[in-house]
Amino acid sequence: MLYRAFYFLHLKPLTRVSVRMSASDRPTAVGLHFIPTRCHFDDTVQVIVRGLFPKQMVKLVAEVEDDKGMIFRSSAVHRATEHGEVDLNSSPSLGGTYNGTEPMGLFWSLGPLTPHNKFTWWDASRPVLVDVKVVSHERPEHVLAKETHQRRFMKEGVQRVVVTDGRIRGTLFIPPGPGPFPGIVDLYTLGGGPSEPRASLLANKGFVVLALAFYRYKDLPKKVDKLDLEYFEEGVRFLQKHPKVKGSGVGVISISKSGDLALSMASFLSGIKAVVTINGCCANTLFPLKYKDTIIPALMGDLKKVTLTEQGLLDISKAIPDPTANENLATVIPVECADCNFMFVASEDDMNWDSVFFAELAAQRLRDSGKENFEIVRYPKAGHFVDVPYMPFYPSGVHAAVGKVVTFGGEAKTNAHAQVELWGRVQEFFQKHLDTGNAQH
Repeated sequence: MLYRAFYFLHLKPLTRVSVRMSASDRPTAVGLHFIPTRCHFDDTVQVIVRGLFPKQMVKLVAEVEDDKGMIFRSSAVHRATEHGEVDLNSSPSLGGTYNGTEPMGLFWSLGPLTPHNKFTWWDASRPVLVDVKVVSHERPEHVLAKETHQRRFMKEGVQRVVVTDGRIRGTLFIPPGPGPFPGIVDLYTLGGGPSEPRASLLANKGFVVLALAFYRYKDLPKKVDKLDLEYFEEGVRFLQKHPKVKGSGVGVISISKSGDLALSMASFLSGIKAVVTINGCCANTLFPLKYKDTIIPALMGDLKKVTLTEQGLLDISKAIPDPTANENLATVIPVECADCNFMFVASEDDMNWDSVFFAELAAQRLRDSGKENFEIVRYPKAGHFVDVPYMPFYPSGVHAAVGKVVTFGGEAKTNAHAQVELWGRVQEFFQKHLDTGNAQH
């Protein structure tokens, strides 16, 4: 027994000597490397740390500031290999803002230091600069290496044109080359402003994209009590007439509230050939919609059905009533009148409203009219905001219609994977259903 006690008393210092290595074996410098050194926002980057001790524990911390001055941060704890290396392509995160082997985890798990804020980037001509540092896991104040990774939205040669044509406002993105190219109208969520990140990234893929604002932008009205579909018609005609746009019709991509606007455009306007609606509604919501002599009333939420989550956030997922109820039928958009193809994207954990239910209702309406011009894409555990690849997760925030913080649902890792998968689907959908033949880019 005395021998065993003596043995274990000496075991710990012997182990420490063998792991710490001598000063002569210490690496000269720790290096943080990005491959490639800069890339587009929707591209992957390989993050590698070299020059560490074998099996050394380190933390990687990423930080970025958005256009509203909000700081977003992520982190991951890693154990170096026998060769003193951490490669995010193969090294699992053991803690931080995500777990497991996630090569882009540092980017999609960026979260706001001030809760309930969405990552905002208004001008796609400027790159996002993500600062990454490697710190000692035991001594976080000890920075071993730091670098900045540049994530660009616009491919070299893409033109960004601010649009002030008649009533319409927004930003036009034109791919390099003589063209002509297929055209897409990009509508973003409630709030009415344009989404330059998504529009510019689509332009990189060979589409002329008009990110169309419809209120709360520049000289457009700050508040609206109704929307005019003729405004959106002007946007479609502007895009169709552009010399770089080819084909007899254009596409529309939308999310949330703009989803029902996209369905209305397809149902009432000519020249729409393909529509992607991400977590939208099959009825006209929140504002009456006017088109010439027709007015579609608004499907309004029932505040009595708003509840609280365990975290104290508002749950509005049951607030929008059934559009097929007799009293609400006038709000339903007549998608069967559309002469285009649809992609209905629905997140199964959408806590803004029941996107799956609305997608199925729209699809059934098309089936009842003998049409099969649609596909439904469902994402389990994804939330309301399924954005472009590697956009930071947005699980909760101030809802523009409610004025208070609500939960939007979803799980960060699953949502991130859905964003990547959907991005490829969207491109394939528009390439298939828009006139993409012989485009030069």
